[in-house]
Amino acid sequence: MNVIFLGTGAGIPAKTRNVTSIALQLLEERNEIWLFDCGEATQHQILHTSIKPRKIEKIFITHLHGDHIYGLPGLISSRSFQGGETALTIYGPKGIEQFVRTALSVSHTHLTYKIEFIDVKEGVIYEDSSFQVQAKKIEHGIDSYGYRVIEKDLPGTLLVDELKNMGIQPGPIYQKIKNAETVQLEDGSIIRGSDFIGPSIKGRIISILGDTRFTEKSLDLAEDADLLIHEATFGRDDHHLAYDYYHSTTEDAAKIANASNVKKLVLTHISSRYQSPEQLNLLVEEAQEVFPPTIIASDFMEIDIPRKRSI
Repeated sequence: MNVIFLGTGAGIPAKTRNVTSIALQLLEERNEIWLFDCGEATQHQILHTSIKPRKIEKIFITHLHGDHIYGLPGLISSRSFQGGETALTIYGPKGIEQFVRTALSVSHTHLTYKIEFIDVKEGVIYEDSSFQVQAKKIEHGIDSYGYRVIEKDLPGTLLVDELKNMGIQPGPIYQKIKNAETVQLEDGSIIRGSDFIGPSIKGRIISILGDTRFTEKSLDLAEDADLLIHEATFGRDDHHLAYDYYHSTTEDAAKIANASNVKKLVLTHISSRYQSPEQLNLLVEEAQEVFPPTIIASDFMEIDIPRKRSI
């Protein structure tokens, strides 16, 4: 599991930052990529990475401002040309389907796959045997959501050494034991598979927030996250602008992380007013005063979220 930042700027593209898009690569877990927001030229950014658009199975849109959705029509179209055949699911506030279907219709774009649209509301918006995605409305000028991606706990590893010490050699029986079945051995004795499986492995949590003012609503989304990705459009001295435009400061993001037992905070959605290395360092330092394990995202930055040890 790892995250690639395809765009880390706010509002308009800048020379060093494209507008917002984040890819969550779940290649080992499910051979898929999930995209969070899709600002203008996201597909151009993808060209500089190893991402294959046909592996993008889900796109989660935080809100409908242009810097978060204008890249959708182009990416969706190119996915057809690049071998995309599996269905694509797009989650977002009401209106996202109208935007996409209008763009595709007017441009006479034909797709080789189906698109499903899901209007996001607060609560669990996706769940299967291995992942759950929760959404919660935060505080912006229009409906804006934060997403909490929860990997479910994984079963522990098979205690092979213990089995071998009992004279149980590798073979089909190992799979039955790993499935926690009750197994009868050749000598007639019976063992419970669950007795030979190590402790469960705690799943990982990634929280990705859309544009928002500082709000305690974000605490539930961020709680115990291994990685919190939070907008920090403005520095501390520009807190009045952050409030007026429904955005957060570096300090706002750090306060959320500090109060939520987060492991790491990444600042993104940076205003183009902050360009120089000195200005960017100051943004990080402001957040680190409140929450030390903070970094600032840059385009094409990758962050690995390693699997945890047994509980």
